[in-house]
Amino acid sequence: MWYSEDWKDYILIDAAGGEKLEYWGNVLLRRPDPQAIWTEKSKTVLWTNTDATYHRSKSGGGSWEYFNKKMPQRWTVRYKNLTFNIKPMGFKHTGLFPEQAVNWDWFSEIIKNEKRPVRILNLFAYTGGATVAALAAGAEVCHVDASKGMVTWAKENVASSGLSERPVRYIVDDVKKFVAREGRRGKKYDAVIMDPPSYGRGPSGELWKIEDELYPLIEDCMKILSDKPLFFLINSYTTGLSQTIMDNVLTLTMKEKYGGRVSCDEIGLMMREKQMILPCGISCRWNKE
Repeated sequence: MWYSEDWKDYILIDAAGGEKLEYWGNVLLRRPDPQAIWTEKSKTVLWTNTDATYHRSKSGGGSWEYFNKKMPQRWTVRYKNLTFNIKPMGFKHTGLFPEQAVNWDWFSEIIKNEKRPVRILNLFAYTGGATVAALAAGAEVCHVDASKGMVTWAKENVASSGLSERPVRYIVDDVKKFVAREGRRGKKYDAVIMDPPSYGRGPSGELWKIEDELYPLIEDCMKILSDKPLFFLINSYTTGLSQTIMDNVLTLTMKEKYGGRVSCDEIGLMMREKQMILPCGISCRWNKE
């Protein structure tokens, strides 16, 4: 299990009964989490003293219930030298996946240790957690997401981290179409980061189903890699894609062509009250060494 021990502004207090209790800065949130299938909640009174709680609807979706009238509509949290804008969104999200910090640390070290300029392609890039980390480490980044709102949010995160002058392109587009165009243009990247959804649609209604589209997308990404790629990172929150499947995918593509090393594991967050780890997905990494 990979997880970061360096968060200060985010704390997972507890998780149980299909929910998790978290501090985002000084704001306490209670949100659904399907991985927390055990029923034993800690005895902390914080479970009933949240600033806001997300309630699922039986008909799908849900909504936030606010208990603190002074709770800000949006605020920031920091991870090391990175700053992120947080706000409660529809479908329980806050705009950041804190478990990804362990991956930010991993690829940041690779970037910092490289003696040449590094160009990174960040696909399904959401609000730019990986983009911010890569820019801070010294890389040039191309940030691609189908949602204009998420790309705008990413720009705000980059600005909040004091990185607006760093070389970054923001692209609102269907990922598959963009990668294909970059291939025709002869563009090259030294590394790829992708966080593909299980299912989704592009800005023009393009259909994405991860079990059908992931492998061909990886093959297309390999066509726009430089001669000496540094790393390839895939994050998956799709239940049906096991760690072994993800390992096989990168072994048959990146390792087969470039050698190097493939490693896959669950990523998670430590629960303060239980000293246990809440699993949050799978990350699979290829790197040249």
